[in-house]
Amino acid sequence: MSARLSVVIPAHDEGAVIDRVLGALCASSRRDEFEIVVAANGCTDDTVSRARSYDGVHVVETPRASKVAALQAGDDAASVFPRAYIDADVLIDPDALVALADALDEPGVEVASPRLHVDTSGASWLVRQHYRIWELSDYRRRGHIGSGVYAMTRAGRARFDAWPDVIADDRFVQQLFAPAERATLADHSFSVRSAADMRAHLRRSVRIARGNRELPDLVQHEDAARPTAGTRGGLARRVAGRPGLWVPFAVYCVSWTLPNVLARRDIARARTSTWNRDDTSRVVA
Repeated sequence: MSARLSVVIPAHDEGAVIDRVLGALCASSRRDEFEIVVAANGCTDDTVSRARSYDGVHVVETPRASKVAALQAGDDAASVFPRAYIDADVLIDPDALVALADALDEPGVEVASPRLHVDTSGASWLVRQHYRIWELSDYRRRGHIGSGVYAMTRAGRARFDAWPDVIADDRFVQQLFAPAERATLADHSFSVRSAADMRAHLRRSVRIARGNRELPDLVQHEDAARPTAGTRGGLARRVAGRPGLWVPFAVYCVSWTLPNVLARRDIARARTSTWNRDDTSRVVA
């Protein structure tokens, strides 16, 4: 059977977790439907040797520790469309990838993602309160694409040439497509672990906020750009009638506002960006 889709996995020092995603894909009864490319970038651990231990997995290496460099190297090595891009630390059922290929067969759909589940079971109380409110945000409710897994058709990938040097690759991709061109799978999900504590959460959020601020001049569709006063007001109205969410909302206001303030400061000081990484979410139970 020929592959139905390529699966590109950028990986920087993911030796602790990469067996989860590769083990699931390679053990699947639908293994022959996947072309799997691991794009190892700047690795100093055993990521490459672990990836090469799986039959049929194509491993490419680039010396630069850069996710977009890895995405480009993976694209250059892959040969099949549609093409799924998967972070190495996600948990996903291979059937969800097949469902992505099915969704992208639908007329007019150019990009798709399973539903995102954020696993906060190992997180602090403050982090859990943040995500209680984040789940109610417009960003989550309006065709959310990415944050760990997304797939594009050949025509969708043709909307840009080389991967741009941005931090928020998933937000970059989402904003290239109008809402009607996106599909979020209702019956399939993938899971990512939240940061374990608020310090790690804020550190990662600063980088994400900075990455989001790079995008407005690059994209065609602004509906998923930075939250506006109107979208924040809508979230406040959704919370207002639910007293049990007032304290979590206060936590969210701080944990959303502070990273954006710090991101603006970093941009003003022209600080250099580095790999978007939270090692507290990569502890294997």
